[in-house]
Amino acid sequence: MSDQTASTPDAMASSSPDRRRRGWGAFLRDIVVIILIALVVSFLVKTFVVRSFYIPSASMNNTLIEQDRILVDELTPRFGQYSRGDVVVFRDPGGWLPVNTEPARPPLEEGADWVLSLFGLSAPDSDDHLIKRVIGTPGDHVVCCNALGQTSVNGVPLDEPYVKLAPGATAPNPVPYDITVPPGSLWVLGDNRNSSKDSRFNQDQPGQGFVPIDNVVGRAFLITWPFSRFGLIDFHHNVFAGVPAPEATP
Repeated sequence: MSDQTASTPDAMASSSPDRRRRGWGAFLRDIVVIILIALVVSFLVKTFVVRSFYIPSASMNNTLIEQDRILVDELTPRFGQYSRGDVVVFRDPGGWLPVNTEPARPPLEEGADWVLSLFGLSAPDSDDHLIKRVIGTPGDHVVCCNALGQTSVNGVPLDEPYVKLAPGATAPNPVPYDITVPPGSLWVLGDNRNSSKDSRFNQDQPGQGFVPIDNVVGRAFLITWPFSRFGLIDFHHNVFAGVPAPEATP
C-alpha cells in the first residue's frame, strides 16, 4: 500500500490562486526589471554616446530649420577631432545668447522635464546651446570677405553651397574680419549667414568669437523629426578639400 497521500480536489483548488498570484508577481517583477534596465541604458547612451536636441532658431536654415529634432554624436569627437564643415552643438561661450526672461514653469512640469532629459526623452536645455558649422579649426587663418563676398581659409576662398542667401543676393552681407583660430578653439558660422549671431558678431566678448572645444557637446549628424525631413546632415567636407593645413607657428 502506498504511503503517498493523493491530492484532493479541494487541495488543488486552494493552491491554484497561489500559483496565479506568484505568476503575476513574477511577471510584474520582470516588467519592472526590463524598464529599469532600459532606462539605465538610455541614460548611459544619452550621457556618453548620443543625445537629442531641437533647433530653436533659423540661424542654420536651410540645413536645419526651426523645431527640427536632431541627434548629436558625443562619442566620436572624444576619440578624434572636429573638422571644417562639421555641424556642432556647443554651450554658450559667454554672452552669445540673450538673458532668458521666460517665466518659470510650474515645479511639477519642470521636474518631469528634468527626469525625461536624464534619459534623452526631452531636451529642455536646447535654448541654452547653439548650433553652427565649423569654418576654422586651430591654427586656421580665416578672412572675410573677398571681392565675391567669399570667406577664405588659409588663403583658399570657399564656395559654400549650404549658405542661405537673401532673395536676389549673390553673397551674404559682408562682415569683415581677419582672425587666426587659437589652440583649443573653433571659428563657427551659421548657414543662414544673414541671420546668425555667430563668431563674427561675438568678437567683442571675452572669448573674441572663438568657441572653446571644451564647450562643444558633439557633432550633429541626423535629423529625426519631422519625419519628412529625416536623414543625415551633410557636413560638406568637400567644400574644404582644397584648404591646406595651417602654417606652423614659429
